[in-house]
Amino acid sequence: MNAKELTALFLLAALWGASFLFMRISSPVIGPVLTIELRVLLAGIVLLLYAWLFKKAMNIKQHWKEYLIIGALNAAIPFTFIATATLHLNASLAAIFNSTTPLFTALASLFFLKEPLNAKKWIGIVFGTFGVFVLMGWSPVPFSIQTTLSALLSILAALSYGCAGVYAKKALTGVSSLSLAIGQQLGASILLLPLAIVHIPTKPVSSTVIYSVLGLAIFCTAIAYLFYFYLLANVGPTKTLSVTFLVPVFGVIWGMIFLHEKITIGMIAGLAIILTSIFLLSDIKIAVKRQESLKG
Repeated sequence: MNAKELTALFLLAALWGASFLFMRISSPVIGPVLTIELRVLLAGIVLLLYAWLFKKAMNIKQHWKEYLIIGALNAAIPFTFIATATLHLNASLAAIFNSTTPLFTALASLFFLKEPLNAKKWIGIVFGTFGVFVLMGWSPVPFSIQTTLSALLSILAALSYGCAGVYAKKALTGVSSLSLAIGQQLGASILLLPLAIVHIPTKPVSSTVIYSVLGLAIFCTAIAYLFYFYLLANVGPTKTLSVTFLVPVFGVIWGMIFLHEKITIGMIAGLAIILTSIFLLSDIKIAVKRQESLKG
């Protein structure tokens, strides 16, 4: 990759890493469901405008059922789970837990697509699992039922991402990344709308929360997609997938800088082990398709 492409890769990782920061700020105030409803709805609208302005082809009506399913598996469910987890976990921990997605993608591809796993991949799965236990055992967040459930929600979000990758490969092969992105966001917004209406805040919301929601939707989702599309077109899916290694690093950095979150040796150790597992699993092709559906 040249300097321009590397810059795009790091900007993409920085934007996706910042999503955990914005969810950590907005979810405790307006609730996880409304936070994610605004994220996917606004992002879908921005991407629709982009497609319209640049005359990009879309096939939303043709695959609307599939978009509802992928919207649930790859946005509504995992985004809401992560946003809920940030009520009791800091942004750094949520970002690190989310980095286990390739691990669950591997397991989902094994069970649903019958894709065999070689010794290297099994070692990666074992490493990733061990990293999660290290992270939970040495977490700077006080141990409680709430934090344990929050960690579980983060892991279930990663599992949902993995299942979304399998579904996308089976049902949406050949669909353009932009159409998939728009369909996913709009599908998720439709599914979350009934719950979001119930959680509309009755008290004034601070400007910090409003800016966090806008940052989450516009920068971490819509604009991040444009960087992602650029990388796919210029360096291919395999190199673009290397963003997986950078997202949790930026998640930790943003949490430390803006929320003054404490970074412990246990967190660094857990992150290092999980990133090692991602490296061992990085040649799984299904993970590339999952990335086309958006992480974060």
